[in-house]
Amino acid sequence: MYCWIMEHKPSTQDKVTAGGEMPGAAVTWDSTGILFTMLVFGPACGFILGSFCTKIYVDAVFIDTSKLDITPDDPRWIGAWWGGFLLCGALLFFSSLPMFGFPQSLPPRPERAGDSEQAMLPDRDYERPKPSNGVLRHPLDGDSSTTCFQQLRVIPKVTKHLLSNPVFTCIILAACMEIAVVAGFAAFLGKYLEQQFNLTTSSANQLLGMTAIPCACLGIFLGGLLVKKLSLSALGAIRMAMLVNLVSTACYVSFLFLGCDTGPVAGVTVPYGNNSTPTSSLDPYSPCNINCECQTDSFTPVCGADGVTYLSACFAGCSSTNLSGCSCLTSVPAENATVVPGKCPSPGCEEAFLTFLCVMCVCSMIGAMAQTPSVIILIRTVSPELKSYALGVLFLLLRLLGFIPPPLIFGAGIDSTCLFWSTFCGEQGACALYDNVVYRYLYVSIAIALKSFAFILYTTTWQCLRKNYKRYIKNHEGGLSTSEFFASTLTLDNLGRDSVPQNQPHRTKFIYNLEDHEWCENMESVL
Repeated sequence: MYCWIMEHKPSTQDKVTAGGEMPGAAVTWDSTGILFTMLVFGPACGFILGSFCTKIYVDAVFIDTSKLDITPDDPRWIGAWWGGFLLCGALLFFSSLPMFGFPQSLPPRPERAGDSEQAMLPDRDYERPKPSNGVLRHPLDGDSSTTCFQQLRVIPKVTKHLLSNPVFTCIILAACMEIAVVAGFAAFLGKYLEQQFNLTTSSANQLLGMTAIPCACLGIFLGGLLVKKLSLSALGAIRMAMLVNLVSTACYVSFLFLGCDTGPVAGVTVPYGNNSTPTSSLDPYSPCNINCECQTDSFTPVCGADGVTYLSACFAGCSSTNLSGCSCLTSVPAENATVVPGKCPSPGCEEAFLTFLCVMCVCSMIGAMAQTPSVIILIRTVSPELKSYALGVLFLLLRLLGFIPPPLIFGAGIDSTCLFWSTFCGEQGACALYDNVVYRYLYVSIAIALKSFAFILYTTTWQCLRKNYKRYIKNHEGGLSTSEFFASTLTLDNLGRDSVPQNQPHRTKFIYNLEDHEWCENMESVL
């Protein structure tokens, strides 16, 4: 994928934007959009693969599935969850084999005159480093006596320097909030579709893989394309991120009104028959099914002719395997006391689902358009020698804050909306029935709260840039070479080698002060 990151040599005809930046960029931002689009394309394939795996029974390798009395539409059906791990593991293994053909380090590439610059850290000028004896030392000398421990001690200082920049910190936290919405909301979106709109697991995964995620891929690509076509400065990029966040948040607000009710469920939300049992003392067991010895280890809902959903045919008091003669359906004649598999449909639910799907596609596309502008602002707000490390900090915090806590928070919130838990051997099992209204409000509200917090962080970033643009944005940050965007080709393995040009500009020179001893090292080689 990295072959799309291409260099561009700034010329005298390049126009400088209002923010003092050059639109001619070494990394074209539509290419950055393509890069992130490909990263999101994987989950789309994963959802489609999951929809096929869930149609295969979990023990299909060991048993004859033709003798099973359940189908993929049955809630008791367990799909082959292990299929995706085997296939993806094999693909990862074979795709990694060509990487062994790469050398340990790539040969250095001669710097162009227009690509180099001396970036200044705030309130600190560069100077040639001198040890305590006053002897000048070249940064590429191979006889450096710095130890690995001394090099590692640089990392906390550089990290503190980056996080002390309010623009950098706010952008990273905003990106974490945006990713948290994806990691939490999208992780349970399949389950949400099952509960709200009565879809099967395979159908929900297939719909997600064919609609929402491809729209997100398109949004990331369009975001990079817009940044390039409009030649947005960092200030323009943050305005774009704020606008995109507002529109996507409005889409999430509309989800509060797009869903289906739980409906009447005998013994859970409504009493059996015409009993005047208080809601607080509802019990799925009733005199009409007390002799049936019904089990609560599985949830196989059936819809009665009276329009009430029952936890199973057993709880409906059905005495025949053809789901007839159900004694708990007291509001209908005995000859019509029958049930059919599945929950009773809610009025207007199908129309709400189609609207939800359309809004979800729009929300996914628009929300993903903020990906590239956020990365642009982050890159332009740090000095050239810190760009690679800044990206490393970004992806580290995205995983620590954006991917780990949100699924736990969303999962705990969803569990709190459960109306009836299944039991197995006297122990609590999975939730059999949710309160759809509370589920929808809580699930969507968490996402709205995260999006709102991201908007506050974007607004803080915009205020900082508007008040003091030159303080936070480095000069000529429109230009970004491949060695700056990714790891530098100058590593510890080739430090001091004669093959490294000694007269090239010290673009990555950075001075550290460790206990009154100044060390000059290449930033990427240390990290």
